[in-house]
Amino acid sequence: MTSPDEVLEHARGSDLQLLGRGWDLVKRQLGRARREFFIGFFGSLLFAIATVASSYVIGWVTDEVLVPSVRSGDISTALLAGAGAALLGVSMIRAVGIGLRRDGAYQADARLQQVDRVAVTDRYLSLPIEWHRRHPTGQLLSNVNSDVEASSRIAAPLPMAFGVVVMVLVTAVLLVLTDPFLAIVGLLMLPAIAIVNYMFQRKMRIVAASAQRIRAEVAEIAHESFDAALVVKTLGREDEEVGRFGERSDALRDRMVDVGRLRAAFDPLVESIPSLGILAVLTVGAWRVDQGIITAGTLVTFAYLFRLVAGPMRVFSWLLGQLPMAVAGMDRIESILQEKESVDYGSTMVSGNGTGAGAQAEGVRYRYPTSEGADLTDAVIADAEDERRGIESISLEVSPGKTVAMVGPTGSGKSTIAQLMVRLFDPDSGCVSLDGHGLAELDRDALAENTAIVFQEAFLFDDTIANNITLGGDHSMDEIVAAATRAQADAFISELPEGYETHVGERGTSLSGGQRQRIALARALIRAPRLLILDDATSAVDPSVEGAILDGLAELDTTVVIVAYRRSSIVLADEVIFVQDGRVTDRGTHDELYSRLPAYQALIDAYESTD
Repeated sequence: MTSPDEVLEHARGSDLQLLGRGWDLVKRQLGRARREFFIGFFGSLLFAIATVASSYVIGWVTDEVLVPSVRSGDISTALLAGAGAALLGVSMIRAVGIGLRRDGAYQADARLQQVDRVAVTDRYLSLPIEWHRRHPTGQLLSNVNSDVEASSRIAAPLPMAFGVVVMVLVTAVLLVLTDPFLAIVGLLMLPAIAIVNYMFQRKMRIVAASAQRIRAEVAEIAHESFDAALVVKTLGREDEEVGRFGERSDALRDRMVDVGRLRAAFDPLVESIPSLGILAVLTVGAWRVDQGIITAGTLVTFAYLFRLVAGPMRVFSWLLGQLPMAVAGMDRIESILQEKESVDYGSTMVSGNGTGAGAQAEGVRYRYPTSEGADLTDAVIADAEDERRGIESISLEVSPGKTVAMVGPTGSGKSTIAQLMVRLFDPDSGCVSLDGHGLAELDRDALAENTAIVFQEAFLFDDTIANNITLGGDHSMDEIVAAATRAQADAFISELPEGYETHVGERGTSLSGGQRQRIALARALIRAPRLLILDDATSAVDPSVEGAILDGLAELDTTVVIVAYRRSSIVLADEVIFVQDGRVTDRGTHDELYSRLPAYQALIDAYESTD
């Protein structure tokens, strides 16, 4: 993923680079909302044709209706009605064009945001867990929100710009045909507008990219503070968090003020140039009418045509004004969509006909990656490698249908082994297998259907308990209740006012830690996995409830691996694997390890003394 500094440095490129990336952005957006842009472009074309036609209608009305009526003091009713009908007709066509143009533009804007948000979110979901660990959540939220909005903002002016191009080309020809001298006078404003736009783009480009970067930092800090609300409040860190958020918010405010100042200096200048051009045309045109070179109707037609061109020319200022921020947003979105990391799955299907799955690990080694952007010199790479957490040369085998407890000191690698067994990430070396098939060989659905893991920190969605258990799966109410019963959750769920239809709030905050853990366990059990891994997933429940859960699991044809600490849980396992310093140092029953392994004995006694 391109870093924020790289994106900002990219924004410092040449003006040709900006225009090139802007053109790439235009092509990209046009291809993603073809139907909507077609409607907008058609409406803009209709408006352009009607607008040019209206100038000739006004010129005809001036020469054939207004001037003769002033000279004669009389006017034909039929001629007046014809003039009114002509003006009304072109006005109606223009109105229809405006409606279609705006409808297409706003539909395109909404469509582009929808397509890009889905694309970015889909890419997030396909990227490995390791990638997500290296990128702050706030940055990712900013990519899918403010960056998507910024890159789609050019949708609104694009149809207008198309219509303006048509009007400029047609009108320029008509102006030259009408009066070449006046055309030269009027069209001198175009280079002036181009120069002002060039100066504006050079200044706006870097400011816009910087604003996008700081906006992402603000979102990151806000998300982090909200996510850690309990820590912030219990440790009295509110003022520090407000200060941290305020400092970045002030920086964003200052950068957006810079954007506003640039626009405040730029917009009036662009507004004044067409007006000055019209004054010049009227001044020179009045002199040519006085000399008899052109008629009053010709001058009116010319001035009206020129005004029609000069006014919409501002849309290019609008489009170019949006371009730097849109390109910055596109760069940040593309940095996500072009990520090369991925999880590749095989096509092997496994089915044990309802029996537990056998799991194996042979010579597995894994080290957690360093944070993205870590600056390691050659002199410290070796030391950094040694300090990275992970596991070394793990080999183990879990027999089908057995319950195995993994025990070891904190940081010994138990959770890492558990996550490798369901392929949350792949080992650096070695192989993890299910029923003799390497996990990388398995089909994605086969892996999800045969394995499940429940973590110590149970995540619940802001939804009903029933929906938190099924997660959209096609399960009957009887299956939901059966899974909750086996997870020892049915009793407390039934006592809630709305039972399984009770909304649990964000992250399940209306429930206790033990209740959340049991619902998360029911979520795994309803899928009938052949390999179930509990990563300290019953730590928040009473020992008696934990015992009932494990007794219920023993009745299933499921292989169960428990990351355990309590003696009461460990003694229920068929086998205990002792992990220390990222290695399996011994295995056997609880009694065997307790009698022959001092480190194991000391660990069990220490946990019991703290209960």
